Amino acid sequence: MKHDTNTTPIENLEAFAKHADYSLLESLQPDPQSTDDGSDHDPRQVFSGHYVPVKPTPIENPVYVSHSRAFFKELGLADALATSEPFMQMFSGDASSLPKPLHPYGWATGYALSIYGTELYEQCPFGTGNGYGDGRAVSIFEGVLGGKRWEMQLKGGGRTPYCRGADGRAVLRSSVREFLAQEHMHALGVPTTRSLTLYTSTTETVRRPWFREGSHSRDPEVMIDEPVAITTRVASSFLRVGQLELFGRRARKGEHPKAREELEAMARYIIVREYSEEVDTALPLEEQAVQLARAFGKRLSSLVADWIRVGYCQGNFNSDNCAVGGFTLDYGPFGFIDAFDPYYQPWTGGGRHFSFLNQPKAAEQNFKMFVSALRPLLQHNLGALAKLEETERTFPAVMHSRMLQMWAAKLGLQTFDAGLFNELMRLMIETTVDYTIFFRELSDIPDDIAPLVKSFYANENNETLLQRWREWFTKWRSAIGAESPKLRAARSKQMKQTNPKYTLREWILVPAYKAAQRGDYSLIEELMEVMTNPYAEQSEAVESRYYRKKPADLFDIAGVSHVSCSS
Repeated sequence: MKHDTNTTPIENLEAFAKHADYSLLESLQPDPQSTDDGSDHDPRQVFSGHYVPVKPTPIENPVYVSHSRAFFKELGLADALATSEPFMQMFSGDASSLPKPLHPYGWATGYALSIYGTELYEQCPFGTGNGYGDGRAVSIFEGVLGGKRWEMQLKGGGRTPYCRGADGRAVLRSSVREFLAQEHMHALGVPTTRSLTLYTSTTETVRRPWFREGSHSRDPEVMIDEPVAITTRVASSFLRVGQLELFGRRARKGEHPKAREELEAMARYIIVREYSEEVDTALPLEEQAVQLARAFGKRLSSLVADWIRVGYCQGNFNSDNCAVGGFTLDYGPFGFIDAFDPYYQPWTGGGRHFSFLNQPKAAEQNFKMFVSALRPLLQHNLGALAKLEETERTFPAVMHSRMLQMWAAKLGLQTFDAGLFNELMRLMIETTVDYTIFFRELSDIPDDIAPLVKSFYANENNETLLQRWREWFTKWRSAIGAESPKLRAARSKQMKQTNPKYTLREWILVPAYKAAQRGDYSLIEELMEVMTNPYAEQSEAVESRYYRKKPADLFDIAGVSHVSCSS
């Protein structure tokens, strides 16, 4: 794979095209039943191959909404490129006249679905698992920019063979959410896909189920017309646990003569693309697979601990929403917690198993499916297989250790204190505490509990509960130990680098996407500025708007406190 050394800003699509390098298309095999030109938009079964060439479907009359200036700078792209006509055409789905070596088509991939460790097939319209995959996500570019390899994918780029009869579109509402959330998570220091551009159509709409204004319903009640949009998300790859799992299932069942060969090719490609520094490719494949599992386990455990550190809940953490690169993938029914609740779940269809503090358990199940997918490659090497099984067996301990380290850091402690932590959890639940505000106020290492009370949604005048808080606070200060002003300031600074001041809560997002639907994109720009500096002390105006508790009248409101999977 080639490396980019360019330092001159890229100002046009022709210069951008020179950085293309399609390693996935060159290293893996296409579906043998696919078309040569990517005209493949109807739902069908895909029995073999690693990808399907697909021509994206352009949105009608696209207009610029926003782009990530910070990410453009990282990639070496000039800001003016985002509003140039050829670039806009490409990233709003029109691949009909791209300069070479860009391809006039993109690609979509199939993957399997597991929910909390249970293999499922019925979500595939054919009941076989051969029609499940990228239904509206079309990768359009792979290349080297800013010294790194990136894949660019159009979310809402039209129908693919995996569309399951749907329209292949994303709406502006969900696209604004994902566009802002990805850059926010990156600024929070959480591994994630990134946001490149956001374009919407001035004429094309689709119908989606949604909630009535001010409703408390858990289920969508009406069908509404919403403008379509395409946001381009970017990652080192879009390889998923579910993707590896698909080939693992086929190899395990011997579904076709080349099933094991396809699994091996996928495993080798994952190693080269995502784990070249952690896995020794000079070793036999079986030993590489063991190293791969260990490295993925470390990344996955660290990722989920980071999610909980910043108050993020994935909501739908299936194996197909779990990137093998160990970063956050698919901002569908996600949410940032307001009032602390261990079982916080932003998605009405998600269930308790994917709730806030159950995310480590969900990670264990996804890791189990990852290991299961590799197992057919090791069946003739019992020594390597035993190492793989041990890696799976010890993952819960790895996850638990990482969680303890994270909680200790949030509390400013050198080592985890179970008694102190457990009492804090009880108090946060009984008091109804704002998760982000509480830990940020604690990071100032105050002299008493008065600043912490700012985070209380209820019971701020309950003297019995306040006394328990004082007792806990005294124990916490004792656990930190007596410090000089200089050391106390250093500890506070470290805690503030762990505990963000600003998080992208849903009630903050709603006004931005509603304004965008009216053609006003100013709130998107404002939120991008605020939420890409989440640890900073910002202006008084910003603090008064975004560093505050959720308004009481927005609790339990559909589309604000909880969302459907409609996007």
